[in-house]
Amino acid sequence: MILRQFLHSDPVAASYLFGCGGKASAAVVDPVGDIAPYIEAAKALGVRILYVIDTHLHADHVSSARALAAASGAEYVLHADAAAKFPFKGVHDGEVLELGNVVAKVLHTPGHTPEHISLLVTDRTRAAEPWFVLTGHTLMVGDLGRTELASSAEDGARALFKSIQVLKALPDYLEVLPGAYSGSVCGRKLSGKPSSSIGFELRHNTAFGIKNEEEFVRVMTADIPPPPPEAAQNRAINTGLVVPA
Repeated sequence: MILRQFLHSDPVAASYLFGCGGKASAAVVDPVGDIAPYIEAAKALGVRILYVIDTHLHADHVSSARALAAASGAEYVLHADAAAKFPFKGVHDGEVLELGNVVAKVLHTPGHTPEHISLLVTDRTRAAEPWFVLTGHTLMVGDLGRTELASSAEDGARALFKSIQVLKALPDYLEVLPGAYSGSVCGRKLSGKPSSSIGFELRHNTAFGIKNEEEFVRVMTADIPPPPPEAAQNRAINTGLVVPA
């Protein structure tokens, strides 16, 4: 297993390169900014980037995933229902992306946005059990993603409540690798620690631990912070509706 985490400060975000060193196969998830670090990391590790994946159509920044996919010859991946106006590999809930001895199972986890996915990753040379889950802006350390950037706050919250039931059912030991950490505009009570586990978040993440749907909706729709200044523009660019200047 190869795993590299890239932490960004402007915007505050986390990207990942992971895959199989033995089979020289890798994927990049939620790349931000300059694509050179991902290309250089793949070259240094001796792997080919097969997939560049956006967990969702972002509102806090302009994604560099399509540029990285084009430069590396990889397939650009989104959930099949993403309203993107350009070609991409559309994946569905339960679909598996093969990276040599490493596999990534797609979990459709809407709520932050309707097309949001998480990736449940297994290294078959270690075990048949999953090792970590890349959760994007669904489950982060200390909080969950805001729900009003691509739908009504209540509709997003109800979708998110269903999504977190899927994540709650995962093993306690499973590592959680989110797409953002403290300072991001996509959550309210985020920790500065950019990783956690399902079990720790169940115990100490207030929103994640709520069991009643109506209480969950009430909490998620209260005290919503202002949206990122360019949220609508960023999402339009990432969808392909607007060409960046």
